[in-house]
Amino acid sequence: MSHADSGGHSPVLDPTALEAAVRAALTSVIDPEIRKPITELDMVDRVVAGDDGRVEVGIRLTIVGCPASDRIERDVRQAAESVAGAGRAVVELSVMTPEQRAALTERLRGGRARTNPFGPGTLTKVLAVTSGKGGVGKSTITANLAVALAARGLAVGLVDADVHGFSIPGLLGLVDDAGLAARPTRVDEMILPPVAHGVKVISIGMFVEPSEAGGRASSTAVAWRGPMLHRTLSQFLTDVYFGDLDVLLVDLPPGTGDVAISLGQLLPNAEVVVVTTPQPAAADVAERSGVVARQTGQRIVGVIENMAGLVQPGGEVLELFGAGGGELVAERLSAGRDEPVPLLASVPLSMALRQGGDAGVPVVIAAPDDPAARAIEAAAARLAALPRDLAGRRLDVSLR
Repeated sequence: MSHADSGGHSPVLDPTALEAAVRAALTSVIDPEIRKPITELDMVDRVVAGDDGRVEVGIRLTIVGCPASDRIERDVRQAAESVAGAGRAVVELSVMTPEQRAALTERLRGGRARTNPFGPGTLTKVLAVTSGKGGVGKSTITANLAVALAARGLAVGLVDADVHGFSIPGLLGLVDDAGLAARPTRVDEMILPPVAHGVKVISIGMFVEPSEAGGRASSTAVAWRGPMLHRTLSQFLTDVYFGDLDVLLVDLPPGTGDVAISLGQLLPNAEVVVVTTPQPAAADVAERSGVVARQTGQRIVGVIENMAGLVQPGGEVLELFGAGGGELVAERLSAGRDEPVPLLASVPLSMALRQGGDAGVPVVIAAPDDPAARAIEAAAARLAALPRDLAGRRLDVSLR
């Protein structure tokens, strides 16, 4: 039933129907950190409608001081007013009890204990991006690949495992004016990663404190070795809630040290992308990083050459860092293999690529027509098209 209110407004639903309609509208409200509807997260405490067509909505936030509270309140009010009418909805915020938070974390984990969901058996494509040495733009390539894959409609996560030289938060704009990286939200023992350009991101830079001297997180050195690095990477994979991902990228430190070995133990099913520069001399060290990945049982799926020739206004190409390094690495890593390792892309030197990294807006978004953006997009397309290897994985199907 419906009736006209005393103010002469259009007919309104009776309270029971209005409450049901508002609850249905709230299914469109997505928690910006967990990326699921608030109705699935038991965040809707109550919906109460009056005879006058006004509605009161109670929302339970996950924690006190939830950084997404303003956005959630705004989205809930808009959803409720889309049914009740402008100015006819009141939103009240409260906080989940410890028992409700525990139930939420258990539900998000699917009732499973704290485990690494990306190990053997996962259907998530895990891509580890490595390089033989630093300074080749590996993190810039990784950040842009992640954003390009997310723009294709894939659910993407990114682990910044470059513990000593973390730069992913800055490249994706997850830093404030002082250079401090965005802090993840903690729900009991579960960590909710910040989201940038559709990519869920976790980095050690989000946990370090600014140095007393410079006051900037970027000036703080992380002098960790072996066991501490392994434990940190393991915690990123077990305690961070990424949800159901299509692709997880891991930005590895340059070289063949502790983190690369730990990754092989924690993610033996990872597929490796090697980043190098055009210099033939760089091919030797880049090849070594690929060899170490193979020694841990991982498969190399391609090489990306960064800092390739700079196209001049007249059309000539200025090869500041030489030429052929990417092809050489791909050729060497293909030797003796049934499946050749392809050169996925040759990314030219680009002012827009550098500017996008400084601004925290990857070039694939900021300047999609730039030659570097097109090359990275081509590499992302090839990586997205790689089939998922189901060998040895349990498939939940039954024959009748």
